[in-house]
Order: sequence, then C-alpha cells, then structure tokens
Amino acid sequence: MAAITASLFSALDGAVDPMVGNWHFPYVNEEMGDAVTETHDTDVMLFGRVTYDSFAGAWPEREAAGGEDAAFAKRLGDTRKIVVSRSTQAFTWRNTEQLEGDLVEAVAALKNDSTIRRVALSGSVSVVRQLLDAGLLDELHLFVHPATAGSGLKLFEDSGPERHFTLISAEPFQSGVVYLVYVPNSNPPTGSYEEARESLPQE
Repeated sequence: MAAITASLFSALDGAVDPMVGNWHFPYVNEEMGDAVTETHDTDVMLFGRVTYDSFAGAWPEREAAGGEDAAFAKRLGDTRKIVVSRSTQAFTWRNTEQLEGDLVEAVAALKNDSTIRRVALSGSVSVVRQLLDAGLLDELHLFVHPATAGSGLKLFEDSGPERHFTLISAEPFQSGVVYLVYVPNSNPPTGSYEEARESLPQE
C-alpha cells in the first residue's frame, strides 16, 4: 500500500504560501534542500492546479539551464504528476496528467496500487485538507520557520474541523527552521479543564 505524504513550508503564524512576504527564502539552506529533496523522493506527485502551475513555470527551465538544481528538476520532470482541477487543463510539462473522477476515490486507488511506493504532495493546501478529512493522508511534513508572514493562506482554516496529530520526528536546522513530521491521530487524548487543572502547580 502506497504512503501518501504532504510537505509544506510554514511561518509561525500558520501561513503556508512562501510567495507572500519574505519569511521563507532567507531561511533556505543546504539542510532544508536535502530534506525537501527527500520529501520529493516519490513515484507520483499530486498537485492542486495553482501549485502545479508554480512548479511547471519554474522547474522545466531550471532543468534546461543545467544549473546546480538541474538534477532535482530532472527528477521532478521524470516523475508522474497528477493535477487536481475542476476544469480541463492542457499540460506541456512531461509526465503530467489530470486527475479523473472523484479526488478521494482516485487517491484511494493510487494508495492501493501495489506498483506505487509513495504519493507526495507539495503545497496544494485544498487537496491536503480533503485527504486529511478522508483519512487518506499518512504523513504531514512541516518546515516551520522562525518568522511570521502577517498574511497569506493558512493550512488549517478558521472554521475547519478539529484535527489531531502525533509528532513522530522533529529536526532543528541551523537556520532556526524546525522540520516536523506528523501522522494523523485517530485516537487523541481526552480530558477536561478541571482534569487539566489537577496537573498544574497549586498554591
């Protein structure tokens, strides 16, 4: 059964769009680059349309330029890419296709495909939320930056459902970014305010 993983850059205030403000790029270093490369070691990349357009607008040119990140760009180009969109799209980046039918059903089929080891998402907030709600996301990778964005898209919407996770790893980088990996927790702890008070120091 394939693992479904999602990775996102996050500011301290929960913003996850690195193109809003300047909270992300000053913290990019080799440690982050190695970790991000690992999160993209996958058989299939699943994208929302906006995130896909961002990738397709940059990585093919970087591959052609032959610079330091050309090898990573080639890996992305060679990877099977599936784009979630309500409207019919035309793609020029190789190995790209549009998801057909219902998102949850299609991802469940990918998850049960014995030939697929891993399906990875990068960004694609709306898709990540839907897969979390459907119980299909196995791991959530967050690169939490020591800065606030002040505005921008948040991973978890204010009116969204309550979600619980278990932290399985935490790696601090020299830049101050902390790389956190969570798995959804279907059996979260319980307790009331009164019970919590019993654990606090008493006067």
